[in-house]
Amino acid sequence: MKKTNFMAVLCAAGIGLGTTIFTGTLDAADDQNAAQTPKIVLPGEGGTKAALTYDYFPDRLHTFIFRNWTLVPQERLAEVLETTPEKVAAIAASMGLPPQGTILPAWGTSRGYITVLRRNWHLLPYDQLLTLLGIDREELRFRLQEDDFLWVKLGWVKPACEKLVYTKPTPETTARAKEIAALLKAELADDTSSEERFTFIDRLKDPSTDIVIPEKSENEDGFELRYIASYFATFGEPLLDPEIESCPEGLLQRLAAAGVNGVWFHTVLRTLVPPTEDFPEFGKDHERRIAGLNKLVQRAKKYGIGIYLYSNEPRSMPAEFFAKEGRESMRGATEGQFSAMCTSDPRVKKWLSDSYEYVFKNVPDLAGVFTITASENLTSCASHWHPGNCPRCSKRTTPDIIAEVNTLIEQGVHRGNPNAKMIVWDWGWQDQFAEEIIRKLPKSCWLQSVSEWNLPIDRGGVASAVGEYSLSAVGPGPRAQKHWKYAQDAGLKTSAKVQVNLSWEFSAIPHLPVLDLVARHANNLSKQHVNGLMLSWSLGGYPSENLSLFQTGSTQDITPEENLKNVAVSYYGEKAAPEVLKAWKAFSDGFAQYPYHGNTLYHGPQHAGPSNPLYLKPSGYPATMVGIPYDDLKAWRSIYPTEVWIRQMTLVRNGFTEGCALFEKAIALMPQDKQQFARTELGQYRAAELHFASCVNQARFTYARDELLALDKAEDAEDKAERGKALITSMKRAAQAEFQTAKDFYPYVKADSSIGYESSNHYFYIPEDIEEKIINCKYILDQLDKM
Repeated sequence: MKKTNFMAVLCAAGIGLGTTIFTGTLDAADDQNAAQTPKIVLPGEGGTKAALTYDYFPDRLHTFIFRNWTLVPQERLAEVLETTPEKVAAIAASMGLPPQGTILPAWGTSRGYITVLRRNWHLLPYDQLLTLLGIDREELRFRLQEDDFLWVKLGWVKPACEKLVYTKPTPETTARAKEIAALLKAELADDTSSEERFTFIDRLKDPSTDIVIPEKSENEDGFELRYIASYFATFGEPLLDPEIESCPEGLLQRLAAAGVNGVWFHTVLRTLVPPTEDFPEFGKDHERRIAGLNKLVQRAKKYGIGIYLYSNEPRSMPAEFFAKEGRESMRGATEGQFSAMCTSDPRVKKWLSDSYEYVFKNVPDLAGVFTITASENLTSCASHWHPGNCPRCSKRTTPDIIAEVNTLIEQGVHRGNPNAKMIVWDWGWQDQFAEEIIRKLPKSCWLQSVSEWNLPIDRGGVASAVGEYSLSAVGPGPRAQKHWKYAQDAGLKTSAKVQVNLSWEFSAIPHLPVLDLVARHANNLSKQHVNGLMLSWSLGGYPSENLSLFQTGSTQDITPEENLKNVAVSYYGEKAAPEVLKAWKAFSDGFAQYPYHGNTLYHGPQHAGPSNPLYLKPSGYPATMVGIPYDDLKAWRSIYPTEVWIRQMTLVRNGFTEGCALFEKAIALMPQDKQQFARTELGQYRAAELHFASCVNQARFTYARDELLALDKAEDAEDKAERGKALITSMKRAAQAEFQTAKDFYPYVKADSSIGYESSNHYFYIPEDIEEKIINCKYILDQLDKM
């Protein structure tokens, strides 16, 4: 029998967070049967929700060419449009775009394709998106599900788009294109310095002889473990990359110099281990992945860094997997088309434990593993707290199942390498089960908890609590302290999960200069006697002064003030340090006013910032998870009244305005060899300031627009005309402010390729998106003048 790759068919209209993709192989009778497989249906395909139109462009054709001109070769654009490259280039030139230069290959890879896909989501149907990206249906389906919930980030819906083909521009569209060209020429300086996108990776790729990794004595206090994600890790298959570009030597060296001694990677266990008698379809290319993992481990070892695996196991599997003879009895709790590999089944237990033994024996210097056993993904029958859905696990308790999964992994890991660390993360655990689970864990385990979770906060008079990750709220919170106490009483070591560089409060620059908040958090944790730190989730892996501060502040022998001063002197020199400290305080005080709520973090406009268009008419689309914010003000502000959300975001912006002025003053006092680095940082901090300013502008515009629309629906409203005039004036002021914000922002994003990048979302925007925003704002202002 031949083998063919197979992935479970996704639901056309939506994929739950609890589903996973099966990437093994299933038997196919022959190639003819494979050829008769029904066409793969992509998520949301055939939907009827109308795509957005962008009236500030001449038409959809011009929009498509403008948005893709610097990302996709004109030959590929012509192929999509069924025309010639010359005709595509002529339209580009009519809008003032320069001749197309060399297109970076990264835009078509797992480092940049999301940027291409997102900007065309409302422009092309699936078949043309496949042509644009140069991939097939199976590959796109896999990416939409497995690339960090990309389908969710795109809004769980594929807008309905007609096929787009080239048509000869009309006199009207040609005239509008000419206006766009004139506008951009008039508003944007020609001499703005420019850096090619992704260049920041080159700056971090190679080791530097100027970097010194400080030695740490065995008797020195501090956090024993300090591990983080790679700043520019790619999703998909990083271990199949011969060069392991997700974690180059230069980045490892810089992380080590900042106090990091561990880097974690996401893997799927069945891809790392050989086939077994029970699971012969697992393990394709596992030898290559193990070889890649060994290469990465040895590379990191040179810099005193250990590699840790993220374990979210055993992954659920599709119905076809359990249809094989003898497997029905191992089918556990079911969600949609996927079921758990029941860990009450002896075969699953053996495979889970033996697999970790195999990995740790075959990668002998692998430092450890951390587990999440109650994540969005369905794993064990108790992972989503419904073991009663399984005939075997219904007879067991939830704590027993969760503790057993971790025990099986621990046993395998330590049979493979007795010195490896086994870190159990309580993410998603229900509090009523935590104490019992912790008590049942092997004594060699570490217990990890999100430091600031459940921390009470008050922002602008609105009381709430931290729901997940935060830089603006200084932990630890009551949940973590309680769980650490359970662990310490049980004889386990403990680890704090923190965000030191960034969080989903804002993620579009390498790190936030809120070092007063970071220093206080480090000092607070030193008093908790935690043994280790997880310094980031998938965002925030930049080797910054924030990381250095967290490590040097890990003992009770140093105050936050002393720690801040030492780091300021180390990075910027003795003379500049006082002004730097003032800047950090201004940044921190401003950011502490952030209108924190989970909905704002995941749906607000703070990541897209000045690239997000203003909408003269409601888009009708809800904001998506760190993807496309649209004009969904209700989701942006979450629990906050509009005026409170705007006021709090204004306070954040004001803090960054003040901090930037102080930091710029400090640069003049720095040694010459430190000034260029500091000026690059200042550009990033200015970019953050303008992001927060844009949030304010967008909220004010959208609020006034919605009030105007509500006014239009009112009958016999008193002073309706006067109120309408005032609202239009408010819209104009907000649009004008956003127009200026985009113009101010443009040179920063153009000059620094790190601005706008985040590894799981690729580039939120590129310089051309800010050009589009200028076009958008000018169009809005012209339309408002006619009202």
